Amino acid sequence: MLSSHLQPGMTVLELGCGTGTFTWELSRSGAEVVAIDVSPELLEIASTNRSAPNIHYQIQNAYALSYSENSFDSVVGSSVLHHLEIKEALPGMYRVLKPGGTIYFTEPNMLNPQIALQKNVPWLKRKLGDSPDETAFFRWSLRRLLQETGYRDVRIDPFDFLHPKTPVAMIDRMNALGLFLESVPFISEFAGSLYIRAIK
Repeated sequence: MLSSHLQPGMTVLELGCGTGTFTWELSRSGAEVVAIDVSPELLEIASTNRSAPNIHYQIQNAYALSYSENSFDSVVGSSVLHHLEIKEALPGMYRVLKPGGTIYFTEPNMLNPQIALQKNVPWLKRKLGDSPDETAFFRWSLRRLLQETGYRDVRIDPFDFLHPKTPVAMIDRMNALGLFLESVPFISEFAGSLYIRAIK
């Protein structure tokens, strides 16, 4: 979902790369991947375990990206925007993106009942290991923010009914059910995640 649009010769910025799990997948496209995080410890793990000639790990703050304007063909991230003050992060991403460049993100969906409880009930948030500033997104308000920043052709689709605690033996059946539910109007709105794409 985050790498299918990438190809050799492109330059992609990955926000919040963490230990590099998704970075490795992005690098398989042949694109040049600049993977950033604010944690030196996580970047050390990533560079040790997930290195490749086309991966460049760097310490960067998403609110103050040091890259020049129009530097990247794409900006991507998996479950990172909900950790940020989104209104502060979007303009910087837009600035470093080339005209016609794209953003691809997956983020938690606030309409999902479990996620809504997890992100809004403090004791439950602590119990499940969320940081105090974590949130989730309603797709219509996120679409408006992206459009106000200047992005066009904004597409945000709910997906993923497969719960992380699903027993291994049931994954295939539950995944098939989830794929069906994603195709059902109204019901699909309550999926666990949002698939976000837009163009500069």
